[in-house]
Amino acid sequence: MSRTPASSSSLLSSPATRRRSRRSSLVALAATAALALAGLSTAASASDDSSPAGSTTSAAQRPGAKAGKGLTCKQLEKKGKKKAKGVHGKKCQKKGSGTPGTPGTPGTPGTTPTSPPTTPPTTPPTTPPTTPPTTGPTQTVVTDGCLTSVPDPGTTAPVQICYTLFQPAGSSAGAPVPMIMHSHGWGGSRTTDPAAFASYLEHGYGVLSFDQRGFGESGGQAYVENPDVEGHDVLALIDLVAAQPWVQLDGPGDPRMGAIGGSYGGGYQFLAAFESLRLTGKPVFDALAPEITWNDLEESLAPSKVVRVAWATALTAAGAPTDALPSTVLTALAQGLVQNSFPDELVPFFAKNGPQFHTQAGRRLDIPVLLGQGTTDSLFPLEQGFQNFQTALTDDARKNSIFIGYNGGHVLPAVYPQGVSVTSDPCSKQIGGGTFADLARSFFDEKLKGAPRVLTGYGQYHLATPSSTCVTVGSVAANTDRKIADLTTPSVLAGPQVGSLVAEGPITIAGTPSLSAQVTAPGVAGVMDSRTFVGLAVGTSPSTATLVQDNVLPVRETAPVSNDPQEIALPSVAVSVPAGQNLYLVAAPSDTVFTGMGSRVPGLISFTAATVHLPVVPQP
Repeated sequence: MSRTPASSSSLLSSPATRRRSRRSSLVALAATAALALAGLSTAASASDDSSPAGSTTSAAQRPGAKAGKGLTCKQLEKKGKKKAKGVHGKKCQKKGSGTPGTPGTPGTPGTTPTSPPTTPPTTPPTTPPTTPPTTGPTQTVVTDGCLTSVPDPGTTAPVQICYTLFQPAGSSAGAPVPMIMHSHGWGGSRTTDPAAFASYLEHGYGVLSFDQRGFGESGGQAYVENPDVEGHDVLALIDLVAAQPWVQLDGPGDPRMGAIGGSYGGGYQFLAAFESLRLTGKPVFDALAPEITWNDLEESLAPSKVVRVAWATALTAAGAPTDALPSTVLTALAQGLVQNSFPDELVPFFAKNGPQFHTQAGRRLDIPVLLGQGTTDSLFPLEQGFQNFQTALTDDARKNSIFIGYNGGHVLPAVYPQGVSVTSDPCSKQIGGGTFADLARSFFDEKLKGAPRVLTGYGQYHLATPSSTCVTVGSVAANTDRKIADLTTPSVLAGPQVGSLVAEGPITIAGTPSLSAQVTAPGVAGVMDSRTFVGLAVGTSPSTATLVQDNVLPVRETAPVSNDPQEIALPSVAVSVPAGQNLYLVAAPSDTVFTGMGSRVPGLISFTAATVHLPVVPQP
């Protein structure tokens, strides 16, 4: 589908203003229903920084976009006032350099597919000068603008996607530079301060940061990285980048380019890489550095169709200020929370929205990836990152990629069952000598600029433990079996956690464990189901042991079963259990993140003839 070219310097009237005027009462319905069930504040915070050690901001406290005012930049240029302020009170062209900083990131979910495009986007959003300059600017040049992209599904009005483009000092047609693309997390907006990208700008990279559809100054509503919607947006932005005379090209319309961002800002990276692969046979990016993002969005939001209520609530609230989610999604979310299950109506909305959609079609990315995932992330857990590393890349690309697991990400307090609270990134420091952001810059130096290969740890998983040590493994598969005693969960929702001994310390595990057991559970088929929440914990007794990196997964039985043999997923973890402490399998009838999603049937779930399969790290 072709796109209408748009000037890179003109901003139309603010889509955020139009969204505020049509904000639906369904937003309040979804938020109210979620809050009533969750009993949680919507001001749950998640890191809004591409570095795991970055500052945190409330997803519910994101300020709305400014309303448009005044003349457009193009109108001002005609009046000979290039440095005057345009429709959003920003200078049409501004210069500056800054101190090092880190661009923003996090978030997730929702929405509606249409028919896929049959040809790649062809819009050239910007017309290069007739005679390109041979010398570059002496300072960073910052340009704000919007381009025109496809309408929201079911509508006819084109949607404006707004961006900020940073041209580094010294770049020109005679001295072109590689590019870094950046975008924000759910509920966020683009970064407009060049100081935030100083690490890249001062080392000869251009940067483009953009507002994703439904957020910031961009129009439309969020279809949650759908190839048929946001796929057009990102590829149109890359067309714009390729048209800049100071950008290094590997071929016509093919900029030398990497990408950064976390959570929703990681989702667009896989979206653009896979969609360009589907359309042209080649990923448009040359390297990626996504953080705390997803592989399978439905499985992240509702494993076994049991909703992570705390996150569904926070994410719905974060999208409310800009009316980001379509009303059909809000309605389904509200109904699902009331009905104690992930609504079937949402399955088609999420079907295409993640790497799993592409990998199931046989597509793989043959580009290097520095992948960061939070070990304590309770929205996009460690396993989501493992799936991306294992299934989204070719074997050769994986050998040229690095996996970093840090303590952080989308984190909520693990009150019940009790967890740990730790934020650290020992593996980025071990591999690159600094933060994940520092490591990403070094990674791009090697992949985009051809710098000598000095980084180590390629093709391996580097995982932080709760004690802030770094464990490196070549495989995260289970390799050791431990039989455990029978385990029966409490019969009431307020009951204590129970557990069975798995192993005595010292022992180190890093990867994805699982449970084989015969399961017995009550229930009423088609009416009410039985549930419990399981995970690994460390301590001196089952009742007081703390969850390893704060994660559990639900076991859900939708009908009565008796001694039914099952393979049950356990949360992926990395932990060194010291001497004097033990590793337990614990189970509880409810969980903080899944608040309100516990069993609706008074009764017991029993695990007998059980074996835990562990990814044990050999002792040196």
